[in-house]
Amino acid sequence: MNTPEAWNNDRSDGSRWQKLLGRGRGRAGGAQQTPTPPPREAHPPSQPSAGPPPGQAHYSVPTAGRRPPVATQTPPSAAQITGQVRAPQQGLPPQPRQPQHTEPSPVALQRLRRDLGRSRVIAFINPKGGVHKTTATVLSAAAMGTARNGGVIAWDDNELRGTLGLRAGSARHGRTIRHLVEHLDQVEAAGVHLPEHLDEFLRHSADGSFDVLAGDEDPKLQRRLDPTTVLRVLDILTRTHGIVCIDTGNNVESPNWRTVVSSVDRLVVTTVPREDAAFSADWMLDHLEEGGYGNLVKNAVTLLSMPTPNPGPLLNDLQRHFSQRTRACAVVPYDPSLEPGAKIEFSALRPETRAAWFEAAATIVDGL
Repeated sequence: MNTPEAWNNDRSDGSRWQKLLGRGRGRAGGAQQTPTPPPREAHPPSQPSAGPPPGQAHYSVPTAGRRPPVATQTPPSAAQITGQVRAPQQGLPPQPRQPQHTEPSPVALQRLRRDLGRSRVIAFINPKGGVHKTTATVLSAAAMGTARNGGVIAWDDNELRGTLGLRAGSARHGRTIRHLVEHLDQVEAAGVHLPEHLDEFLRHSADGSFDVLAGDEDPKLQRRLDPTTVLRVLDILTRTHGIVCIDTGNNVESPNWRTVVSSVDRLVVTTVPREDAAFSADWMLDHLEEGGYGNLVKNAVTLLSMPTPNPGPLLNDLQRHFSQRTRACAVVPYDPSLEPGAKIEFSALRPETRAAWFEAAATIVDGL
């Protein structure tokens, strides 16, 4: 069965960890067809052409708007960056510096602003920690929300003390997913006032480009985030936002993790150019294919994020490998403002880093 509960068979992992970069896409015995992901019966999408059900017209478009932006320091202009010249070398005339992509391209913005027809759910996954899942979730949501003028939410669904709520924006209150679950019945019954009731449990990014549903520090909460509760939360978020970005946990056998994977429109595999991180991502994709989620793997997007200024020798090999294994592979550069692990502010990134995240976010929504 193509359900989360079907992922309990014993598997030998030995062959998956051998020669990640050297192996081809072919498997022993040829490529094996995998069934399509299970239908999202518990989380049905709306039909954009027919419009929303009677009495729910206010759910047809995202109701979360942009928050008042916080004043930030103006980054260097493209002219300031590209107008510099190199010093003469060995009697040669000065050579103009190659222009850098410091602003989002009009094509990337157009891709990001495309009408998606209905709310879309995007999960950022890798069972290994320290591979920039939270960073990728925050910056992808920021790029999407900035381009789309709101209507985007990032949910920290890490069952064991996620940090997205601390890093993504303003802590105007201490409420988390735990408080929302405690009041889930009242929020679901809010009718036309659902956006206002849900907003009481949300935080907002520093620049107001997206909303945040923070995780909770109490590990006991994971017992309450059963599949039914996860689907109820997802239903609320997709009724009030156009794009839901989910920062997932690390346990691929967790009912919560499997329920999210069974309900998404796109998976985003996050990794860094290190062997252990790439092996973990590759094993997870094998695990998904064996569980009947081959179509999700095929249509996934891989995000290779640079944790240091030096990309390292593995970058090209990993980019080539995951470009063959998933729908696309985007590379985002190192940025010093992310190194401390503190609050993430999209406007504080270098202009070329912001442009790269706009392009990566556009790649994520392409084809949805």
